[in-house]
Amino acid sequence: MTDPEFNSGAISAGDCIGQGWNLATRNLGLYIGVSFVGILLITVVSCIPIVNLFLIAPLMGGLIYIALRDINNEPIDFGMLFKGFEKFVPLMVVGIIQGIPGLIFTILRFTIDFASLFGRMAPPPPAGRGDFFQATPTDINGIMAGLSLLIIVISLGFIIFSIVWAVIFFFAIPLVLDRNLGPIDAIKLSARAALSNFGGIILLLILGGLVNILGMMALCFGLLVSVPVTLVANTIAYRMVFPRLSQMYYTTPPPPGAYGTSFGQGM
Repeated sequence: MTDPEFNSGAISAGDCIGQGWNLATRNLGLYIGVSFVGILLITVVSCIPIVNLFLIAPLMGGLIYIALRDINNEPIDFGMLFKGFEKFVPLMVVGIIQGIPGLIFTILRFTIDFASLFGRMAPPPPAGRGDFFQATPTDINGIMAGLSLLIIVISLGFIIFSIVWAVIFFFAIPLVLDRNLGPIDAIKLSARAALSNFGGIILLLILGGLVNILGMMALCFGLLVSVPVTLVANTIAYRMVFPRLSQMYYTTPPPPGAYGTSFGQGM
């Protein structure tokens, strides 16, 4: 079933990366500048607990805003890096909702780690005391092994969940910027569109990851090129799924009788 609000199965991951490379290298100096400052700010903000939930999405919004204008062949400049703060509240809400699972996982992981640490620090039972319910070193080792297994299972589950969660929010920020949607409406529409383009997004994320790995291999300086390439590629994917509003009208002929006339209908 086709959704009139977006295109399904529309993402060509290879084309996104190729076009992303062409656009990013066309304005390479500007993209290197905004990428360096953007990565620096995001890295600093990410190191501050809780605060990162409020600021990362608006910072990402500025980078995506530049990419959207570049795709539309509109002028871009360095000052647009902070355009996301003009929609601070909706982008902040998107960022907070997107970051909630990570926050919960972090709290849970710290709780398990502290429990494991205290278990290792617990003194051995005094000699000569045979309390029936007293834990022995063997019991403690078993508990530690169980906690380690629990950590592995939770971590694997969180990795899978994080991938699906990232896909659901893939279009949320550009929808706030491009369609002026509220945060909840943007997330809902992003989820529907992303699930209708799930395979293309996953392949694009894999290719983008490989591009950034190559950037890291180039003494990390390559990230100043690979990050804008993947950013623009992701924004191109957004445009494949959500064409400009002016392109969505009259792309197919209206059905007979749509304008209140019998012209073109059978007798």
